[in-house]
Amino acid sequence: MISVTEALLGRRSTRAFLDRPVAMEVVRDIIETARRAPSGGNLQPWKLAAMTGEDLKRLKASVRESFARNPKGEGPEYPIYPNPLKETYDERRRKCGEDMYAAIGIGRENKQGRLQQFVRNYDFFGAPVGMILAMDRTMGSAQWTDAGIFLQSVLLLAQERGLATCPQAAWAVVHKTVRAHLAWPDELAVICGISLGYADPAHPINAAVMDRAPFDDVAQLRGFTAASAQTLSSLAGQPA
Repeated sequence: MISVTEALLGRRSTRAFLDRPVAMEVVRDIIETARRAPSGGNLQPWKLAAMTGEDLKRLKASVRESFARNPKGEGPEYPIYPNPLKETYDERRRKCGEDMYAAIGIGRENKQGRLQQFVRNYDFFGAPVGMILAMDRTMGSAQWTDAGIFLQSVLLLAQERGLATCPQAAWAVVHKTVRAHLAWPDELAVICGISLGYADPAHPINAAVMDRAPFDDVAQLRGFTAASAQTLSSLAGQPA
């Protein structure tokens, strides 16, 4: 069993999967454990559906029919990015895309190739399990934080079990089709999809590793002394 640190450092947004099924018991165990994720007031505002087999195929077929009727989608449930996006964040977003497309040899000028790769979102990148995460739309920003904690729990628990994942906001663009397929009421807002399965180690897209901002750009350590740093360092090597 790997540690939380190993799961976090090893997790990637996987976009190519092996044609290998995932046992229902494993999926259920991941979700069962993720239920312990914290939430303000213990509201537990999330809702998750996990699909495979024929049920997943039917959802994919419904999405293809939806795009055939309306190529622009059904309108996102929420603004996936702020508009305008500040320059620092926009640079990160653009570099993420460029690094991903570079890994599979799709240049900036190849618009059709990029579109085809994007459309693979709606095939869950070939993963044998597709999940949809939703939340009551009356909830506020604090509960979106709770849903994010639950989502991260699912991702890390999957990694611990040797599985790969990819959270996908793209599924919020076909929220009406998703709700119709799952027989969910309109009060549930689709947050994202999650691809789940075994990573294809031979596919070049899975070799792409995205940058992270430097420590000093995202965090501050205040009030610490050299002595406390040494104490923490010594404790880090001790068993729990």
